[in-house]
Amino acid sequence: MSTLDRLQEEFQRYLLAPDTARTLLARVVGDARATAEVRLGIYADAYRLRLLEALETDYPGLRALLGDTDFERLGRAYIDAHPSRHFSLRWFGQHLEAFLRNAPPYRDQPVLADMARFESAMTDAFDAADARVLGIDDMAQVPPDAWAGMRLELHPSVRRIDLIWTVPPFWKTVDAEQEPDGPPQPTPQPIGWVVWRQALDTYFRSLEVDEAWALDTARRGETFAALCEGICEWIDPDHAPARAAGFLKQWIADGMVQEVVASRK
Repeated sequence: MSTLDRLQEEFQRYLLAPDTARTLLARVVGDARATAEVRLGIYADAYRLRLLEALETDYPGLRALLGDTDFERLGRAYIDAHPSRHFSLRWFGQHLEAFLRNAPPYRDQPVLADMARFESAMTDAFDAADARVLGIDDMAQVPPDAWAGMRLELHPSVRRIDLIWTVPPFWKTVDAEQEPDGPPQPTPQPIGWVVWRQALDTYFRSLEVDEAWALDTARRGETFAALCEGICEWIDPDHAPARAAGFLKQWIADGMVQEVVASRK
């Protein structure tokens, strides 16, 4: 290892854990204006401030819930627990939801983890790969005898999450730079949500329980016939095909379907 490589490695260790890389101080010259500790501290503080800025950008709803002071405290605790391991800050917050669910004192406030889950889904949807979307007219090309066996390929941006707290409306108010009416509230049962992107705009909406199940089933590559059969848990079998077709029409209109793969009986 060259002298430069060794120096860079020591400097990186210092940034990640200032208290464990004190040997670097011998390489830094201090003077009357700033000691070696102060000079190094400037870099360590700047590194953490940049990571905090990344979290603020990706989690504005979480910041609004906690307030600036507590959000910074959370950010610094998260930085210590999960130092950045990727050259891109895009992935820095990937462990934040799990951290909030398991680390005290945040695990006692489950609304925080739900907000992190929602905001992560929004980021993932926005950053997903581009792909064509199916149009309603394209479905006319699918022969009637192929519907039962057809499978859907959803757009890469589609994300499905279940939330126990009403964080999406709270987030929407914050995103509009308005004052929320109050904090998110818990729901009696988990509510299904879908998040997806059209062009450069990200959308989300809640799902009824049968649509949430149908969308999850479609994502697993099950056939349209399987969707119709499964929906019978909630509605009469005679109406299941129409209900499933209604879901499909809505998903296509929303731009969530990339392709249908049809197979004849």
